[in-house]
Amino acid sequence: MEAVAGTRPVQQLARWLDPACYEKLVHRADIVKAHQARLRSTGGAPLRLHRSTVVRSSRVCRAAEGAYEASLVVAEARRVRAIALRLELVRGLWKVTALEIG
Repeated sequence: MEAVAGTRPVQQLARWLDPACYEKLVHRADIVKAHQARLRSTGGAPLRLHRSTVVRSSRVCRAAEGAYEASLVVAEARRVRAIALRLELVRGLWKVTALEIG
């Protein structure tokens, strides 16, 4: 959530994301940055997005040999979100190959 909010560089997560998931995360972070810039340009205070995120619940299941799927519920100051992801073992490294953030 820090990467989406722009408080952590998305590049720090590149090693663990496949290219499609990485691009999806970059796109989402860019949307948040543009929204923050619009707020600043109109004199509004930027929102403190994705601060103090707390994982409320998590579930993990083995989907196949070398593949796991996980779901999380995370709470922030302003809302609760669902996150779903798939991890696959790719050349000895676990990579996120599917990612959805609600």
